[in-house]
Amino acid sequence: MRYFITGTAGFIGFHLAKRLLDAGHHVVGFDGMTDYYDVALKRKRHAILEHSSAFVPVIGLLEDEVALREAAELAAPDVIVHLAAQAGVRYSIENPRSYIESNIVGSFNVIDLAARLKPKHLLLASTSSVYGANEKIPFAESDRADEPMSLYASTKKSMEAIAHSYAHLYQVPTTAFRFFTVYGPWGRPDMALFKFVDAIRKGQPIDVYGEGRMSRDFIYIDDLIESIVRLMAVPPGEDNRVHVDGVTDTLSHQAPFRVVNIGGGHPVELIRFVESIEACLGRPATRRMLPMQAGDVPRTYAAFKLLFALTGFRPHTDIEDGVRRFVDWYLAHY
Repeated sequence: MRYFITGTAGFIGFHLAKRLLDAGHHVVGFDGMTDYYDVALKRKRHAILEHSSAFVPVIGLLEDEVALREAAELAAPDVIVHLAAQAGVRYSIENPRSYIESNIVGSFNVIDLAARLKPKHLLLASTSSVYGANEKIPFAESDRADEPMSLYASTKKSMEAIAHSYAHLYQVPTTAFRFFTVYGPWGRPDMALFKFVDAIRKGQPIDVYGEGRMSRDFIYIDDLIESIVRLMAVPPGEDNRVHVDGVTDTLSHQAPFRVVNIGGGHPVELIRFVESIEACLGRPATRRMLPMQAGDVPRTYAAFKLLFALTGFRPHTDIEDGVRRFVDWYLAHY
């Protein structure tokens, strides 16, 4: 099959593209190579993908409608997966405009493009941040998500709304998956795991927000990619509406559109996360215990039953095993 993937130089896009290429598919990857974090790491990811003759990289910004359209037309895709975004909750306070331009304008360009190209399935990366400070746990896809705590979350929820309206108007089967906290080899340097490992290894203190009492639903990158690949084969439609006790399907009654959580369903306290890293590195961290930052939420916790009902898969990698794999990669790479 032929795939058009945005964000292939990014953490998740790289892993997804590699999985598809290894399976013998054709991938055109579109990425802006922005300097939000180390561009050299992004280039290394793309260099690995370029070992396959079935991978075609295109460098451009989502906001550049012409460049995006030309790349997608080159791909002639059966499936479009939109992963590129301006990520990060805290950075959205420092540079809010970049989130509007990339996550709303850029995402609209991808959605509008899909309406013209008519792929078999359009998949969009959203985020668990849309649940805000929801006190009902676990977070279910059918829960209200109208009180975002950060601009990042607001832009992703806006993308979901635009995608639903386009799915209704143009009948492109569309799945928006809400990622929880993804981690693993080739991860982003701005994320806690990378920052903690780097600082502990260098004997530098780490900042532990929420005084370590925050919890996150972590999902290992291989589990995430397996979930996405399986969801690709389930374009939303009445023929796959879920009728299972205890599961609320988010398949719209007005459009071929569905929202699906991708999380492990096992929240981990930040302190346990830090202790796992210390055990892998064989040294203690110097911890600076700090209050929660603006835009953060106290916990994330994914309901996974809809994902399982659709795909038969539930993420299963435990935090100690996943952290060990990341540390092994980090030490080998750096």
